Amino acid sequence: MIACPVPLDEGATVQLGHGSGGVMMHRLLEQVVFPALGDSAGGYHDGAVFTAGGARLAFTTDSYVVRPRFFPGGDIGSLAVHGAVNDLAMCGARPLHLSVGLILEEGLPLEELRRVLGSLRRAADAAGIRVVTGDTKVVDRGKGDGLFINTAAIGVVEHTLEIGPASIREGDAILLSGDIGRHGIAVLAAREGLEFETTLQSDSAPLHEPVLALLEAGLPVHCLRDLTRGGLAAALKELMRDSGLSARIREKDIPVEPQVRGACEMLGLDPLHVANEGRMIVILPAANMDAALAVLRRFPVSQNAVRIGQVEGGGKGTVVLESLIGTHRVVEMLHGEQLPRIC
Repeated sequence: MIACPVPLDEGATVQLGHGSGGVMMHRLLEQVVFPALGDSAGGYHDGAVFTAGGARLAFTTDSYVVRPRFFPGGDIGSLAVHGAVNDLAMCGARPLHLSVGLILEEGLPLEELRRVLGSLRRAADAAGIRVVTGDTKVVDRGKGDGLFINTAAIGVVEHTLEIGPASIREGDAILLSGDIGRHGIAVLAAREGLEFETTLQSDSAPLHEPVLALLEAGLPVHCLRDLTRGGLAAALKELMRDSGLSARIREKDIPVEPQVRGACEMLGLDPLHVANEGRMIVILPAANMDAALAVLRRFPVSQNAVRIGQVEGGGKGTVVLESLIGTHRVVEMLHGEQLPRIC
Protein backbone atom coordinates (compact mmCIF):
# COMPACT_ATOMS: atom_id res chain seq x y z
CA MET A 1 0.00 0.00 0.00
CA ILE A 2 1.30 3.46 -0.92
CA ALA A 3 0.82 6.20 1.64
CA CYS A 4 -1.19 9.21 0.56
CA PRO A 5 0.84 12.43 0.85
CA VAL A 6 -2.11 14.50 2.09
CA PRO A 7 -3.87 13.00 5.14
CA LEU A 8 -7.57 13.31 5.83
CA ASP A 9 -8.24 15.90 8.50
CA GLU A 10 -9.22 14.83 12.00
CA GLY A 11 -12.97 15.09 12.36
CA ALA A 12 -13.47 14.93 8.57
CA THR A 13 -16.64 13.40 7.18
CA VAL A 14 -17.28 11.32 4.09
CA GLN A 15 -17.96 13.64 1.16
CA LEU A 16 -19.46 13.11 -2.30
CA GLY A 17 -16.00 13.19 -3.89
CA HIS A 18 -15.10 9.97 -2.08
CA GLY A 19 -17.10 8.06 -4.66
CA SER A 20 -15.23 9.31 -7.70
CA GLY A 21 -12.29 6.96 -8.00
CA GLY A 22 -10.05 10.02 -7.71
CA VAL A 23 -7.67 11.34 -5.09
CA MET A 24 -10.28 11.57 -2.34
CA MET A 25 -11.38 7.97 -2.84
CA HIS A 26 -7.78 6.78 -2.53
CA ARG A 27 -7.29 8.77 0.66
CA LEU A 28 -10.44 7.24 2.12
CA LEU A 29 -9.34 3.70 1.22
CA GLU A 30 -5.70 4.05 2.24
CA GLN A 31 -6.22 5.97 5.48
CA VAL A 32 -9.52 4.56 6.77
CA VAL A 33 -10.77 1.39 5.03
CA PHE A 34 -7.58 -0.63 4.47
CA PRO A 35 -6.03 0.05 7.90
CA ALA A 36 -9.28 -0.99 9.57
CA LEU A 37 -9.67 -4.22 7.59
CA GLY A 38 -5.99 -5.17 7.33
CA ASP A 39 -4.73 -7.62 4.73
CA SER A 40 -8.27 -8.85 4.10
CA ALA A 41 -9.13 -5.53 2.39
CA GLY A 42 -7.77 -6.89 -0.91
CA GLY A 43 -6.31 -3.65 -2.34
CA TYR A 44 -7.47 -2.04 -5.58
CA HIS A 45 -7.90 -5.10 -7.80
CA ASP A 46 -11.36 -5.90 -9.16
CA GLY A 47 -11.69 -9.06 -7.08
CA ALA A 48 -9.89 -11.63 -4.96
CA VAL A 49 -8.46 -14.86 -6.40
CA PHE A 50 -8.01 -17.78 -4.01
CA THR A 51 -7.96 -21.58 -3.87
CA ALA A 52 -10.74 -23.58 -2.20
CA GLY A 53 -11.17 -27.35 -2.37
CA GLY A 54 -8.58 -27.62 -5.10
CA ALA A 55 -10.37 -25.10 -7.32
CA ARG A 56 -9.08 -21.63 -8.16
CA LEU A 57 -11.88 -19.12 -7.62
CA ALA A 58 -12.47 -15.38 -7.98
CA PHE A 59 -14.79 -13.39 -5.74
CA THR A 60 -16.02 -9.80 -6.03
CA THR A 61 -18.63 -7.43 -4.62
CA ASP A 62 -19.99 -4.06 -5.69
CA SER A 63 -22.85 -1.66 -5.03
CA TYR A 64 -24.93 0.34 -7.51
CA VAL A 65 -26.51 3.72 -6.79
CA VAL A 66 -26.84 5.15 -10.32
CA ARG A 67 -29.23 8.05 -10.87
CA PRO A 68 -31.41 7.97 -12.91
CA ARG A 69 -32.11 4.27 -12.51
CA PHE A 70 -33.04 3.98 -16.22
CA PHE A 71 -30.81 5.48 -18.90
CA PRO A 72 -30.25 4.94 -22.65
CA GLY A 73 -28.65 1.56 -23.12
CA GLY A 74 -29.30 0.16 -19.66
CA ASP A 75 -30.60 0.51 -16.12
CA ILE A 76 -29.52 -0.23 -12.57
CA GLY A 77 -30.53 -3.90 -12.94
CA SER A 78 -28.47 -4.77 -16.01
CA LEU A 79 -25.66 -2.53 -14.74
CA ALA A 80 -25.44 -4.53 -11.51
CA VAL A 81 -24.95 -7.75 -13.46
CA HIS A 82 -22.49 -6.30 -15.96
CA GLY A 83 -20.40 -4.76 -13.18
CA ALA A 84 -20.16 -8.05 -11.27
CA VAL A 85 -19.41 -10.12 -14.38
CA ASN A 86 -16.75 -7.66 -15.52
CA ASP A 87 -15.01 -7.63 -12.15
CA LEU A 88 -14.73 -11.42 -12.36
CA ALA A 89 -13.54 -11.18 -15.95
CA MET A 90 -10.76 -8.78 -14.93
CA CYS A 91 -9.50 -11.58 -12.67
CA GLY A 92 -9.54 -13.91 -15.67
CA ALA A 93 -12.49 -15.85 -14.24
CA ARG A 94 -15.53 -17.48 -15.81
CA PRO A 95 -18.67 -16.13 -14.02
CA LEU A 96 -20.72 -18.71 -12.11
CA HIS A 97 -22.95 -17.41 -9.32
CA LEU A 98 -24.36 -14.06 -8.19
CA SER A 99 -26.00 -12.74 -5.04
CA VAL A 100 -28.30 -9.71 -5.14
CA GLY A 101 -29.02 -7.39 -2.21
CA LEU A 102 -31.84 -4.87 -2.64
CA ILE A 103 -32.21 -1.70 -0.54
CA LEU A 104 -35.71 -0.41 -1.28
CA GLU A 105 -37.13 2.91 -0.17
CA GLU A 106 -40.69 2.92 1.09
CA GLY A 107 -42.91 4.16 -1.74
CA LEU A 108 -40.93 2.68 -4.62
CA PRO A 109 -43.52 1.62 -7.25
CA LEU A 110 -43.68 -2.17 -7.51
CA GLU A 111 -43.91 -1.91 -11.29
CA GLU A 112 -40.55 -0.15 -11.34
CA LEU A 113 -39.06 -2.86 -9.12
CA ARG A 114 -40.40 -5.56 -11.43
CA ARG A 115 -38.91 -3.75 -14.41
CA VAL A 116 -35.48 -3.57 -12.77
CA LEU A 117 -35.56 -7.21 -11.68
CA GLY A 118 -36.63 -8.31 -15.16
CA SER A 119 -33.70 -6.46 -16.67
CA LEU A 120 -31.34 -7.94 -14.07
CA ARG A 121 -32.55 -11.47 -14.83
CA ARG A 122 -32.19 -11.04 -18.58
CA ALA A 123 -28.66 -9.67 -18.19
CA ALA A 124 -27.71 -12.57 -15.89
CA ASP A 125 -29.12 -15.16 -18.29
CA ALA A 126 -27.26 -13.57 -21.22
CA ALA A 127 -23.98 -13.62 -19.27
CA GLY A 128 -24.46 -17.19 -18.08
CA ILE A 129 -24.37 -16.28 -14.39
CA ARG A 130 -27.03 -17.59 -11.96
CA VAL A 131 -28.62 -15.56 -9.16
CA VAL A 132 -28.43 -18.04 -6.28
CA THR A 133 -29.04 -15.96 -3.16
CA GLY A 134 -29.86 -12.46 -1.96
CA ASP A 135 -31.50 -10.18 0.55
CA THR A 136 -34.10 -7.41 0.57
CA LYS A 137 -34.43 -4.51 3.00
CA VAL A 138 -36.94 -1.65 3.05
CA VAL A 139 -35.92 1.70 4.55
CA ASP A 140 -38.08 4.66 5.56
CA ARG A 141 -39.40 7.03 2.93
CA GLY A 142 -36.76 9.65 2.12
CA LYS A 143 -33.89 7.49 3.43
CA GLY A 144 -32.91 5.40 0.40
CA ASP A 145 -33.38 7.33 -2.87
CA GLY A 146 -35.65 4.66 -4.29
CA LEU A 147 -33.42 1.67 -4.94
CA PHE A 148 -29.83 0.61 -4.35
CA ILE A 149 -28.40 -2.79 -5.38
CA ASN A 150 -25.46 -4.72 -3.98
CA THR A 151 -24.03 -7.76 -5.75
CA ALA A 152 -21.44 -10.35 -4.89
CA ALA A 153 -20.24 -12.82 -7.51
CA ILE A 154 -18.04 -15.87 -7.72
CA GLY A 155 -16.30 -17.36 -10.74
CA VAL A 156 -13.81 -20.09 -11.58
CA VAL A 157 -10.25 -19.40 -12.77
CA GLU A 158 -9.36 -22.02 -15.37
CA HIS A 159 -5.72 -21.06 -16.03
CA THR A 160 -2.46 -20.60 -14.13
CA LEU A 161 -1.72 -16.97 -15.06
CA GLU A 162 -1.30 -14.35 -12.34
CA ILE A 163 -3.32 -11.51 -13.83
CA GLY A 164 -2.70 -8.23 -12.04
CA PRO A 165 -0.42 -5.19 -11.71
CA ALA A 166 2.50 -7.27 -10.40
CA SER A 167 2.67 -9.10 -13.74
CA ILE A 168 3.01 -5.94 -15.88
CA ARG A 169 6.40 -5.64 -17.58
CA GLU A 170 8.29 -2.86 -19.34
CA GLY A 171 7.59 -2.98 -23.07
CA ASP A 172 4.07 -4.42 -22.70
CA ALA A 173 1.41 -3.16 -25.11
CA ILE A 174 -1.68 -1.42 -23.75
CA LEU A 175 -4.85 -2.33 -25.65
CA LEU A 176 -8.23 -0.60 -25.30
CA SER A 177 -11.37 -2.58 -26.14
CA GLY A 178 -13.37 0.30 -27.66
CA ASP A 179 -14.46 3.93 -27.48
CA ILE A 180 -14.57 5.60 -24.08
CA GLY A 181 -16.93 7.87 -22.17
CA ARG A 182 -20.33 6.82 -23.49
CA HIS A 183 -21.71 5.45 -20.22
CA GLY A 184 -20.90 8.52 -18.14
CA ILE A 185 -22.20 10.95 -20.75
CA ALA A 186 -25.36 8.88 -21.42
CA VAL A 187 -26.21 8.87 -17.72
CA LEU A 188 -25.42 12.57 -17.36
CA ALA A 189 -27.57 13.40 -20.38
CA ALA A 190 -30.50 11.41 -18.99
CA ARG A 191 -30.16 13.05 -15.58
CA GLU A 192 -29.77 16.62 -16.80
CA GLY A 193 -32.06 16.47 -19.85
CA LEU A 194 -29.25 17.07 -22.35
CA GLU A 195 -30.26 16.41 -25.96
CA PHE A 196 -28.13 15.15 -28.83
CA GLU A 197 -28.92 14.66 -32.50
CA THR A 198 -29.24 10.94 -31.82
CA THR A 199 -29.69 9.17 -28.49
CA LEU A 200 -26.32 8.38 -26.97
CA GLN A 201 -26.31 4.81 -25.61
CA SER A 202 -24.38 3.63 -22.58
CA ASP A 203 -21.57 1.16 -23.31
CA SER A 204 -22.73 -1.08 -20.43
CA ALA A 205 -22.03 -4.70 -21.43
CA PRO A 206 -20.39 -7.89 -20.13
CA LEU A 207 -16.73 -8.41 -21.04
CA HIS A 208 -16.18 -12.03 -20.03
CA GLU A 209 -16.46 -13.53 -23.52
CA PRO A 210 -13.50 -11.68 -25.10
CA VAL A 211 -11.44 -12.16 -21.94
CA LEU A 212 -12.07 -15.91 -21.85
CA ALA A 213 -11.29 -16.10 -25.57
CA LEU A 214 -7.92 -14.41 -24.99
CA LEU A 215 -7.12 -16.94 -22.29
CA GLU A 216 -8.38 -19.93 -24.29
CA ALA A 217 -6.10 -18.79 -27.14
CA GLY A 218 -3.16 -19.18 -24.77
CA LEU A 219 -2.20 -15.50 -24.87
CA PRO A 220 0.01 -14.40 -21.95
CA VAL A 221 -2.28 -11.71 -20.52
CA HIS A 222 -0.45 -9.75 -17.84
CA CYS A 223 -3.21 -7.47 -16.57
CA LEU A 224 -6.84 -6.53 -17.20
CA ARG A 225 -8.82 -3.58 -15.87
CA ASP A 226 -12.31 -2.35 -16.66
CA LEU A 227 -12.65 1.41 -16.95
CA THR A 228 -15.36 2.20 -14.42
CA ARG A 229 -14.65 4.67 -11.65
CA GLY A 230 -12.38 7.45 -12.86
CA GLY A 231 -12.33 6.13 -16.44
CA LEU A 232 -9.22 5.31 -18.47
CA ALA A 233 -7.07 7.82 -16.57
CA ALA A 234 -7.73 6.36 -13.11
CA ALA A 235 -7.31 2.79 -14.33
CA LEU A 236 -3.89 3.45 -15.83
CA LYS A 237 -2.73 5.55 -12.88
CA GLU A 238 -3.67 2.79 -10.44
CA LEU A 239 -2.00 0.07 -12.47
CA MET A 240 1.21 2.01 -13.03
CA ARG A 241 1.40 2.98 -9.37
CA ASP A 242 0.91 -0.61 -8.25
CA SER A 243 3.34 -2.04 -10.83
CA GLY A 244 6.04 0.56 -10.18
CA LEU A 245 6.22 1.35 -13.90
CA SER A 246 4.97 4.10 -16.20
CA ALA A 247 2.79 4.30 -19.31
CA ARG A 248 2.80 6.37 -22.47
CA ILE A 249 -0.48 6.64 -24.40
CA ARG A 250 -1.42 8.46 -27.60
CA GLU A 251 -4.53 10.62 -27.81
CA LYS A 252 -4.92 9.97 -31.56
CA ASP A 253 -5.31 6.24 -30.87
CA ILE A 254 -7.98 6.59 -28.16
CA PRO A 255 -11.44 6.30 -29.77
CA VAL A 256 -14.04 8.81 -28.56
CA GLU A 257 -17.44 9.18 -30.23
CA PRO A 258 -18.01 12.69 -31.66
CA GLN A 259 -21.10 13.17 -29.46
CA VAL A 260 -19.10 12.24 -26.37
CA ARG A 261 -16.24 14.55 -27.33
CA GLY A 262 -18.67 17.39 -28.05
CA ALA A 263 -20.51 16.91 -24.76
CA CYS A 264 -17.22 16.84 -22.85
CA GLU A 265 -16.05 20.04 -24.52
CA MET A 266 -19.37 21.73 -23.77
CA LEU A 267 -19.36 20.63 -20.12
CA GLY A 268 -15.64 21.06 -19.45
CA LEU A 269 -15.03 17.33 -18.96
CA ASP A 270 -12.10 15.16 -20.01
CA PRO A 271 -13.11 11.88 -21.76
CA LEU A 272 -10.15 10.17 -20.09
CA HIS A 273 -11.86 10.61 -16.72
CA VAL A 274 -15.42 9.68 -17.75
CA ALA A 275 -16.64 6.30 -16.51
CA ASN A 276 -17.42 3.31 -18.73
CA GLU A 277 -19.27 0.07 -17.97
CA GLY A 278 -18.30 -2.07 -20.96
CA ARG A 279 -14.70 -1.13 -21.71
CA MET A 280 -11.37 -2.53 -20.54
CA ILE A 281 -7.66 -2.29 -21.06
CA VAL A 282 -5.59 -5.40 -21.78
CA ILE A 283 -1.87 -5.36 -21.01
CA LEU A 284 0.32 -8.10 -22.49
CA PRO A 285 3.66 -8.53 -24.29
CA ALA A 286 3.92 -6.43 -27.44
CA ALA A 287 4.82 -9.56 -29.42
CA ASN A 288 1.31 -10.90 -28.74
CA MET A 289 -0.51 -7.66 -29.56
CA ASP A 290 -1.72 -8.54 -33.07
CA ALA A 291 -3.03 -11.94 -31.99
CA ALA A 292 -4.84 -10.36 -29.04
CA LEU A 293 -6.44 -7.67 -31.20
CA ALA A 294 -7.64 -10.32 -33.64
CA VAL A 295 -9.34 -12.20 -30.79
CA LEU A 296 -10.92 -9.08 -29.28
CA ARG A 297 -12.30 -7.93 -32.62
CA ARG A 298 -14.33 -11.14 -32.98
CA PHE A 299 -16.78 -9.90 -30.32
CA PRO A 300 -19.24 -7.00 -30.72
CA VAL A 301 -18.31 -5.53 -27.32
CA SER A 302 -14.64 -5.25 -28.33
CA GLN A 303 -14.79 -5.15 -32.12
CA ASN A 304 -13.07 -1.74 -32.19
CA ALA A 305 -10.15 -2.73 -29.98
CA VAL A 306 -6.93 -0.79 -30.59
CA ARG A 307 -3.45 -0.34 -29.17
CA ILE A 308 -3.22 2.99 -27.35
CA GLY A 309 0.27 2.89 -25.88
CA GLN A 310 2.94 0.96 -24.06
CA VAL A 311 4.42 0.37 -20.62
CA GLU A 312 7.76 1.99 -19.91
CA GLY A 313 10.32 1.83 -17.13
CA GLY A 314 11.13 4.66 -14.74
CA GLY A 315 8.78 7.41 -13.57
CA LYS A 316 6.99 5.07 -11.20
CA GLY A 317 3.23 5.54 -11.46
CA THR A 318 3.49 8.14 -14.23
CA VAL A 319 1.07 8.17 -17.18
CA VAL A 320 2.04 10.46 -20.08
CA LEU A 321 -0.39 11.41 -22.84
CA GLU A 322 0.90 12.42 -26.28
CA SER A 323 -1.66 14.94 -27.55
CA LEU A 324 -3.04 15.30 -31.07
CA ILE A 325 -0.56 18.11 -31.75
CA GLY A 326 2.43 16.20 -30.40
CA THR A 327 2.76 17.81 -26.97
CA HIS A 328 2.98 15.73 -23.81
CA ARG A 329 1.19 16.04 -20.49
CA VAL A 330 1.13 13.96 -17.33
CA VAL A 331 -2.27 12.39 -16.66
CA GLU A 332 -3.35 12.87 -13.03
CA MET A 333 -6.13 11.50 -10.84
CA LEU A 334 -9.16 13.70 -10.28
CA HIS A 335 -9.30 15.56 -6.98
CA GLY A 336 -13.09 15.69 -6.84
CA GLU A 337 -16.26 14.15 -8.20
CA GLN A 338 -16.57 14.71 -11.96
CA LEU A 339 -19.75 12.72 -12.62
CA PRO A 340 -21.64 11.69 -9.46
CA ARG A 341 -23.86 8.61 -9.37
CA ILE A 342 -22.95 6.97 -12.67
CA CYS A 343 -22.76 3.39 -11.35
